[in-house]
Order: sequence, then structure tokens, then C-alpha cells
Amino acid sequence: MKKLITILLTILCFQASAQDVTLYKRIVKELCSSKYQGRGYALDGANKAGKYLEKEFLKVGVDDVQLQPFSIDINTFPGVMELSVDGKKQIPGVDFTMREFSPGVHGTFSLYYIDTLHYNPKKIFSDLALPENKGCFVVCDFLFSYRHRDDFKRLQNKEETPSTGFLYTWEEPLKFYKAYGEKVVDKPIIWVPYRFPKNAKTITAHIDNLFLKDYECFNVIAKVEGCRHDSCYIFTAHYDHLGNLGKKVYYAGANDNASGTAAIVTLAKYYAKHRPEYDMYFIAFSGEDANLRGSEWFAEHPVVPLTQIKYLFNLDMIGDNNPVQYCEVSEEGMQGFSLFESINAEQHYFKSLNRGQLAGNSDHYPFAMRHVPCIFFENEDGDAFKYYHTVYDTYNKAIFSTYEPIFRIVRDFVERY
Repeated sequence: MKKLITILLTILCFQASAQDVTLYKRIVKELCSSKYQGRGYALDGANKAGKYLEKEFLKVGVDDVQLQPFSIDINTFPGVMELSVDGKKQIPGVDFTMREFSPGVHGTFSLYYIDTLHYNPKKIFSDLALPENKGCFVVCDFLFSYRHRDDFKRLQNKEETPSTGFLYTWEEPLKFYKAYGEKVVDKPIIWVPYRFPKNAKTITAHIDNLFLKDYECFNVIAKVEGCRHDSCYIFTAHYDHLGNLGKKVYYAGANDNASGTAAIVTLAKYYAKHRPEYDMYFIAFSGEDANLRGSEWFAEHPVVPLTQIKYLFNLDMIGDNNPVQYCEVSEEGMQGFSLFESINAEQHYFKSLNRGQLAGNSDHYPFAMRHVPCIFFENEDGDAFKYYHTVYDTYNKAIFSTYEPIFRIVRDFVERY
């Protein structure tokens, strides 16, 4: 009889766990769907996703949900997105992407290749002043241009050279960013893979940009009330992503960051059913891919004093399978990190916790800079990591291995901290 009871309890525990995984997968799949168009800004995908999350938080039984509005300036590419090389059509997101601050461009242009073996800035400026090179696109390796960025800043200035734009070669799969999209620069910059032909003569580009001024976003803030209100825990993840690259291509963002967003909804469900000692806040930030704008706004306009935060957990790109869990910890969070290491040593959730240098790479950073105890979880170097910020970060390639160990190590930490 005792053995039977043990087996039944094990089955019930497994079913409870499986239910969380089921909810987790459902939310990831929903956020990756075409109705949200990559959870970007131009087609209002981010805000549609935010309203969906508001409903999901209410469904799992939280006590309150509020939307915290803020606005951003952001450059987008929801319109025409066509590029051909010597007449051969290129695929957006696969054969080329845009730098986020690029203007639109239309026309056929000759190509000027930078000689990186015999680099001579004076000759380059002289060559680009020649009539036959007027209005050309400059082709160069991106890393080389970065090493010589002072020269290339001049080249990118329309007052310095009459070139039209730049093709920078970069590794595949090509990545797309939004972090510096709060402005539009003089000349378009297009990223192409290293396989871009070395002898191409011309490109034809028809690319539209749309600059959104004071675009209204919002953070979704859910609360589960605890028995005490003098302190709180905060669980964060960003739900926005990169949106569109033209009319037909959108960046689904399964790992980045539907994975973290779905996780905090399941954590909210857990604490709604298991009433915690302290208040719990679950914050889905918008504007993260636009340079942490949502978390920065919250840190400046908190709904609870930052001094009352016992610990903050930021989950970003946790949908992977590396058994070594990467994390970053604020100075004030180091005592808590020792507890994380102890829990992991006991429970073997991960092979190890790899603590990296604190950086402004996700939504924990504005809080770390304000002396809040916090930790950032991101599963690097797994099979999904290479696809982040690419068109391949889709639900079909989603990996769910690290969700449950992340859930459990955070839950155990809250119980013991």
C-alpha cells in the first residue's frame, strides 16, 4: 500500500509539472505566431502580445495586472524589402539584413570593394570622389570596418563622400538588431554573408524604412499578494522582439524571448496557487530590444520602491539545452548567488552555473545599476543560441530542456532565501 501511494504521488507530481510545461509551450507557440509579426513595433505586434499576456496572467489567477505605458522613437522596416545582386534576387533575413538605423534606399548601384590587404584611407576617399564611383555602395568586412571605425564614420557621412551606402559582410546566420534604432543615419547599411560574391558589379535595392516617433509601448505588471508587503520578489522577462524585415519576413523570437516570458507566466501561476510569504511581481517588459527602454522606464518609475526588492530574477533566452547555465549577478546579489550555487550542488539542476561579467545586455542591468540584488539567467552556447536575432529562431526550432530546471532553481531559492 505504501509503495502504491508513493507511485500515485509521483504520478500526481509529474502531472502537475507537465501541466506547467504544457502552459509554457502553449505561450511560446502563441507568441511566435504570425498574428504578432515578431512582436515588433511597426505593425503593433508588441502591443498585441502585451494584451495577450495581460489575459494570460489573469487566467492563471494573479491578484492584479496593470499596464505601464511609455514611449520610444524607433526605426522599422515593415514595407518594401528587395535586394538583387547582378540581377539575382536575395532573400531578406537569409541573404541580407539591415542595420537598425538605416534609411530606405531605391535604385541600382555600382559596388566599390575596400582593399583590406593594402588598406589606404586616403586612396579610398580619393577613389570615391571619382565620377565613376559616385553613388556606389561600399563593400567591406564588418569586423575590419569596426577596427577602422574612425575612417568608416567619415565614409558614412554624406558630407565626406558621395557614396550611397554600405554592404558589410558578416557571419551566418545573419543577425538583425534594434538596439540603436532610435535614430536614422545618413546612409543605409546592409549586412550580407561572407559568401557575397567578390566580383559582383551592381546591386538593385528597393527598401523602405518607417521611423516611428513617440511610439507608445507598455510593460505588463502582474502581482500575487503575499502575507507580507514590506518586501517583494520580482520576476522579469521581455516580450518584445525584432518585428519585421519587409512585408513577408518576421522574426518569431522563440528563444528570444518567448521562452523567458512564458516562464514568468508559469511562475505566476505557481505562486497564485501557493500563496507566498512576500508579494511577488511578474513583469513582462517591452522595449528591451530597443535598448532596454521598458526596464529602464520601470526602474525610473517603479510601482514598488526598489529598496523593497529582496531579489530580482531576469529570464532571457532560457529555451536551450546547454547543461551549463550562464548567469550575471549584481554586486548586491552575490550573497544570493552563493545560495544558488548551493542549491544547484544539492539538486544538480545544471552541470554548473557560469557567472559572467555584468553587462547591459538585458533587463536586469538597470536594476543592477541601482543596487538591486538580481540575477540574469541566459542559456548560452546551446543548440538554439546560434539562432537568436535570426529568422531561424522559430517555434519549430524551440528547445524546452532548460525551462524546468530554471523554474525549480528559482522556486527553491525563494523558499530558502
